[in-house]
Amino acid sequence: MKKTALLLLLIVFFTNIQAYKKSYLSQKQLNKISSKYGQKALTRVKAWNDMMQSIQDKKILQKLKKVNDFFNKIRYKTDSKHWRKKDYWATPFEFMGTGAGDCEDYAIAKYFSLRKLGVKENKLRITYVTYKRRGTKYDQAHMVLTYFHKPNSTPIVLDNINKKLKLATKRKDLKPIYSFNAGGLWQAKNRGKTQKKVGKNNLKNWKSLMSRI
Repeated sequence: MKKTALLLLLIVFFTNIQAYKKSYLSQKQLNKISSKYGQKALTRVKAWNDMMQSIQDKKILQKLKKVNDFFNKIRYKTDSKHWRKKDYWATPFEFMGTGAGDCEDYAIAKYFSLRKLGVKENKLRITYVTYKRRGTKYDQAHMVLTYFHKPNSTPIVLDNINKKLKLATKRKDLKPIYSFNAGGLWQAKNRGKTQKKVGKNNLKNWKSLMSRI
């Protein structure tokens, strides 16, 4: 009887712990996603919420990896084909809802997910880079998320092309041009080794994005 009572007590205890896990979705949001995008999108967004709950108390590297891996599973599709626009920055729910997006959509979704997980704004920047694909002569415009553990440290790159977390110094195929977050805009110097803050983030696409979040 004592063993049974103890077992029941443990079940109740761990059930309560799970119940107290922070949810990142409201019922209103779930209803809206289901109505607008359908069942597959709802399943995808619920999987995102489960992932977020599973790592909310984990160390930073685990958060970076899990968030990076989750969004990198979503299909790549150019804005011209997906949105019938030259350039469109999707919200995380638009990205997950439609199940496709291009480079900035991955970076944006990772940025806002990590912010929700408590990662400070000054540690995260969405970075516009040129990408040198192996075997080609030309650079390609690209966007990644970078994480700075300390203000002047070498950032970790979260990318949808090379899907492994790597220090920026290990990504010789990327050349930073500028970076931004909600708090400002930085210009890259010395091939990205240093960054100079040049002002507020007044990017037109960012303002459009924020109006839809």
